[in-house]
Amino acid sequence: MTIAFDYTRSLGPVLGRFMTGLRDGRVLGGRTSDGRVHVPPLEFDPLTHEPVTDLVEVSPTGTVISWTWVDQPIEGQPLSRPFAWALIRLDGADTALLHAVDIQDQDQIRTGLRVRAKWSPSRTGHINDIACFEPGTESTAIPGEVSETSPGPPVEIMTTPIRLHYLHTTSDEEDRYLRALADGRLIGQRCPACRKVYVPPRVCPADGVAPGEIVDVADRGTVTTFCVVNVPFAGQRLDPPYVVAQVLLDGADIPIPHLVLGLDAGDVRMGMRVAAVWRDRSDWSVTPENIAHFEPTGEPDAAYESYAEHL
Repeated sequence: MTIAFDYTRSLGPVLGRFMTGLRDGRVLGGRTSDGRVHVPPLEFDPLTHEPVTDLVEVSPTGTVISWTWVDQPIEGQPLSRPFAWALIRLDGADTALLHAVDIQDQDQIRTGLRVRAKWSPSRTGHINDIACFEPGTESTAIPGEVSETSPGPPVEIMTTPIRLHYLHTTSDEEDRYLRALADGRLIGQRCPACRKVYVPPRVCPADGVAPGEIVDVADRGTVTTFCVVNVPFAGQRLDPPYVVAQVLLDGADIPIPHLVLGLDAGDVRMGMRVAAVWRDRSDWSVTPENIAHFEPTGEPDAAYESYAEHL
């Protein structure tokens, strides 16, 4: 399974200038009231708590202060081959920057090694605009005060993709539920104490006991509550507006969340009767996505009393 989203943040006046500098091939540090230059710059002075406004350019060359070796890189890391994470104090800075050092062998990385930035050929205003550091000599660049002018517009937003891949081990109840979905069926299990049917099957939240009897439930039900999604976001599968609703399946005692499509978002309502739209059977697998969405059945709306306890 994969959880993925693009983390987007506004940068503000200090980090915005720092990222703008990276995009333009410069490294900026922030000078605090004690005269120290921090890279990356701090937004607020740790002594006076005032905003940091004095940004200076430092060299893209520096010294490895400490390091750790990565023998097996994982997805999303700067390099796909073994490399070192290192704290690097750039010339002109008083603090260290964490970044990757591209080096052939672990025996070649050491504290005190001189390294220089290797710039990405395509820069957008992100820490990855420095592709990595590599062993190198002193930079000829002379750090100085930063000009307010820039080759391009200031960078105000930074987007970082977040990806988490994991293997989920199913319980016996989940296994039965998912295999039923692969056969085009929806099942729940009945709590032996309160007799409620839970879909998907789970330990009863009211009695704390394991589910018992397996119960077939219908692939149609009633909208109890719903949300209209109006805000677009990266990776969105549908164009807003669209509806995510809680659907109380006939024969179940707890609603499931799912998409309700096939009508204008503004026409979805509580009590609406809907039915599952199954994907083409050739695409079925052991996954809840075998049901593409729910659509209205055209039946009269359910009585409020029939779903009131599920709001």
